[in-house]
Amino acid sequence: MSLSLWLSLVAVCALGAMSPGPSLALVLRHTLGGGRASGVSAGVAHAFGVGVYALLTVWGLGALMARQPLLFQLISWAGAAYLAWLGIQALRSRPGEFIEPQQQATARLRAARDGLLVAFGNPKLVVFFVALLSQFVTPDLGLAGKLIIVLTAMLIDASWYVLVALTLSNSRILPLVRRQAHWLQRLTGVVLLGLALRVVWGVL
Repeated sequence: MSLSLWLSLVAVCALGAMSPGPSLALVLRHTLGGGRASGVSAGVAHAFGVGVYALLTVWGLGALMARQPLLFQLISWAGAAYLAWLGIQALRSRPGEFIEPQQQATARLRAARDGLLVAFGNPKLVVFFVALLSQFVTPDLGLAGKLIIVLTAMLIDASWYVLVALTLSNSRILPLVRRQAHWLQRLTGVVLLGLALRVVWGVL
């Protein structure tokens, strides 16, 4: 893969990662509730899910999935249900509800689980990769080229969400944000529920 083609791939992946959606809302929620480690865990796990979808695309399975309406619909419904559950959890959060130090390990595992499941439950990732990444997958593309595509997608996604978590958890920023964390959690819950409804509306 040439440098110019790889830079185009980086730009495409960066635009996809930075677009607002359930993934960003998830990383924000876990960073506010559990701190830097939870936010980073959610972001890295999400990137792993992105890498799986990228791998499916370079193997040609992503296109097959996109052509199967029933499979796509099932993934959409499952993703919408999980987003709705996360939204309800955020709306039920109590003022001053943060993760205690002894609960950090559990919080990181929960954040990683949510990041992974949000990535897997987002069928638009399939459409994104099939529509955009497939242009970089040529018949003569070797194993090294496919690995470059997968790793680039993963690293760009992880870098963006880790940057979001690190910025938000800055020692000067986090206390200020946490003063309004209850309302931010409520707002995140509304956003997640709205995204779940949008997914359902798109499937109907």
